[in-house]
Amino acid sequence: MKTPLVLVLAAALAASPVAAADGPPKASAAATLPAEATKRATVVTHDDTLAYVVRVEAVPLSNPKGEKQAEVVVTSYTLERTDPKDRPVTYLFNGGPGAASAYLQFGGVGPKRLPFGGPDNAPSDLPKLVDNPDTWLAFTDLVFVDPVGTGYSRASGDGKAFWSVEGDVESLSRVVAKHLAAREQLVSPVYLAGESYGGFRIPRIARKLQEKDGVGVAGLVALSPVLDFAIRDGENTSPLPWVTALPSLAAAARERKAPVTRADLADVESYAAGEFLADLMKGPRDAAAVGRVSARVAELTGLDPELVRRMNGRIDIRTFVREIGRPEGRVGSLYDANVTAYDPYPSAARASWDDPVLDGSMAPLTRAAVDYYGRELGFRVDNRRYELISSEVNRAWSWGRGQSLPESAGALREALAADRRLKVLVAHGATDLVTPYMESKLVLDQIPAFGDPDRVRLAVYPGGHMFYSRDASRAAFTADVRKLYGAAE
Repeated sequence: MKTPLVLVLAAALAASPVAAADGPPKASAAATLPAEATKRATVVTHDDTLAYVVRVEAVPLSNPKGEKQAEVVVTSYTLERTDPKDRPVTYLFNGGPGAASAYLQFGGVGPKRLPFGGPDNAPSDLPKLVDNPDTWLAFTDLVFVDPVGTGYSRASGDGKAFWSVEGDVESLSRVVAKHLAAREQLVSPVYLAGESYGGFRIPRIARKLQEKDGVGVAGLVALSPVLDFAIRDGENTSPLPWVTALPSLAAAARERKAPVTRADLADVESYAAGEFLADLMKGPRDAAAVGRVSARVAELTGLDPELVRRMNGRIDIRTFVREIGRPEGRVGSLYDANVTAYDPYPSAARASWDDPVLDGSMAPLTRAAVDYYGRELGFRVDNRRYELISSEVNRAWSWGRGQSLPESAGALREALAADRRLKVLVAHGATDLVTPYMESKLVLDQIPAFGDPDRVRLAVYPGGHMFYSRDASRAAFTADVRKLYGAAE
């Protein structure tokens, strides 16, 4: 029912001209990166004009023999008028696996941003960066990390050692610890933020830092994460994937008529976890249950009741985003269902299209990043390609062995239990179908209070996977993140 995030990205990459222009990069073709580059700049926020230093550099990773195994590029933004040792520092990661940090860096958190992800954006948009008045730089220094194989980061040899659930966490925790030591910020409060698979990463990185690197983490901010991949598995026998998707489907349908907040979805959440779940448990052989489910799902999603009935009330996300726009010959994005594009094959029996949000943002973001590093910062890399989303990393990723699908809810529990000061914010967009917010609600509701139930909070904003692409949602999210940092002081 639910296309796993890794497969969504892989499908988009296969069709993308940015990723397919001359084939995937060769991780073994290592080349030395330029020396670090720095620049002073300013950004105008809602309250102030901030002067800062931006620095891009490579953090080397070596084996026990001292042989370099990889170079991980990090881009840091440090406020000039404060002592870095007295200021929080936040390490930020995007997802994929195989995505560089440009989505967070130039999308909603860094001091410069590129508008993308909206209904009017297109691959041909010019990569013009503008001031981000909602930048987190107002309350924390920022370090954006490009894992091995993404951005300009590369392995010296075969990168597969880094392209697994465990290898990824091991390498990125070392990057954080090494960078903190090199910049003499080991006494600074440390925060981690991650989007999508990056949100899956950060509880595990926090636990690794606690256990092996002697670094405590003050707070975690997970944007549109998957905390437990098992929840979205087994739709042929498990009702959970259908239960967790329904509120987001209803949010998309309702938003087409009027703005929607999470409070507006309380009835759908209650139905999904109650009568809907109970009827799904009865199975397709119970005609009365199927009839009740089909009628209610058709009402909530706005889809043709006969179509919903043929599908026994179980609407997969690709069917939904195609059917809601079919009268206009358009298809929606899995990343934000109400961002649509023309269906290239509107009469085809099986849907085939590039995702309007993902495909529409890849070219502008890639151009913006290459221009920013090369022209603005003087960090020119001519011997390797900038990988916004690497198909090579994505295809080669090892998800582990054994019978259990990967999860980071356990690491989150352990990190919270180990440190009573740790605060967590999990943020989602209401109309995101790739990582529906109800999945995170299900996980977080099962975590003990550990003395204070307010230490872990779920926030839902208007918008999709990259909800911060909407101005009002970005401002509201930044305000909530600022409160988290204040609460941790």
